Formats: sequence, C-alpha cells, structure tokens
Amino acid sequence: MSEKEPKVTGIGGVFFYTDNLDDTKKWYTENLGIQFNDWGSASLESLQWKPFKKESGHFDPSKKEFMVNYKVQNLEGLLEKFKANGVTILDDVAVYDFGKFVHILDAEGNKIELWEPAE
Repeated sequence: MSEKEPKVTGIGGVFFYTDNLDDTKKWYTENLGIQFNDWGSASLESLQWKPFKKESGHFDPSKKEFMVNYKVQNLEGLLEKFKANGVTILDDVAVYDFGKFVHILDAEGNKIELWEPAE
C-alpha cells in the first residue's frame, strides 16, 4: 500500500481583519447570502489559490493585500440585488469558457471577485 504524496490540496479558510465585525457579517449575509455558524465562520465548497505580484494592481482599487473569490450561482440575480443595495460594482461581467466573473467592493472597500462556473 503506497502513501499519498504529502502536499497541499486546497484552502481550509480565508480569514481577514474587519473594523466592524457585526456590520461586516451583516453585509456578507445580506449581499452574498453567506450564513455564519455559531463560531462566526461560514463553510464554503472550494477555493482557488493564486499569488499576484504586488505591483500588478490586481486588487485595485482596494488598499488591502488580498482579494477573495467567491463561487456563486445566479450572478445576474446577485447584480440586481447589489444595485438595489447600493453595492459598488467595479466592472461588467466577463464571460469565459469556464464561467462568468465580476468584481465588487464590500462595505470596507475590499475588492471581491465573484465567479459563476460555466454549466
């Protein structure tokens, strides 16, 4: 019986600081449908991991050194909700063979990437 190669196969969580925990959790629940458990965290299906050169500007206009990509369903429905809630939408939906993408800002100016996988 051979042992599996020791290597990282995914991300177990994304953690970041916020200036107002209650407002941040409320914003993510109202706008992205993320439900928090009794420990204050949320379980999501999967994540991608990719480093970017600091000079790339990939997270602009956010001043933070991270960006979270959330896998979503019904991206168009989310965009309607965002417009009704005054959420900043940074760009038009980009469509690729592997899905649709759009970028928004959360209540503290953190850039968020939303991805709806292709069917």
